[in-house]
Amino acid sequence: MARTKTPRTTLPAGVARVLKRLHCPLEVILLCVRWYVAYSVSLRDLEEMMVERSFEVDHSSVHRWVIKLVPLFKKAFRKHKRPVGKSWRMDETYVKVRGQWKYLYRAVDKAGNTVDFLLRAHRDKAAARRYFEKAIGQNGAPETVTMDKSGANLAALQALNAERETPIKVRQVKYLNNIFEQDHRAIKRRIRPMMGFKDFRCARIILSGIETMHMIRKGQMKADGIARAAAEQF
Repeated sequence: MARTKTPRTTLPAGVARVLKRLHCPLEVILLCVRWYVAYSVSLRDLEEMMVERSFEVDHSSVHRWVIKLVPLFKKAFRKHKRPVGKSWRMDETYVKVRGQWKYLYRAVDKAGNTVDFLLRAHRDKAAARRYFEKAIGQNGAPETVTMDKSGANLAALQALNAERETPIKVRQVKYLNNIFEQDHRAIKRRIRPMMGFKDFRCARIILSGIETMHMIRKGQMKADGIARAAAEQF
């Protein structure tokens, strides 16, 4: 495997500290983490792929790297995320955790850029409100939110509007537009090989890695004047 030298000193401080405790070549760790959140491969697929490249990496080690590093990568990405538009399309999709359906709340702007995401155990007004609070806290308030006919989502946004001087306009349509449905599918396609998550915390972390890589691929990371591929940005 061709190795790309990546000095630890160029990484965010939190990432560099964690990597010091992981006994494996840096490029292998970063490659495994990126491939796992970017492509439809399982942990055992990655184990086999690394063997083909003359690295003996146990699938449990890859999982441990993902859980340790993804929250740090997500935090670093937030500092470089491009602003999103003021017209949002919001919905939730289903994710299986320990055999039970959980709910991944998501929104994109009208250009298809991811606004934010949040995994919740329940699909109700409290979960929807928590999502809106997080999304607005990270991205600022939208002018318009388009959602389906969900009463819980509407009630959550109405409760927030009651506390705002300038209310957010709500549009309810039975089916959201194609941009949002395609974006949902991109996330679900990556989740499918995992055949469900075993733990809510791990699900939350792994999904945040998938969403972060998805945003990088969509060009949502601020450029430094140099055109870089998604792999280089990661």
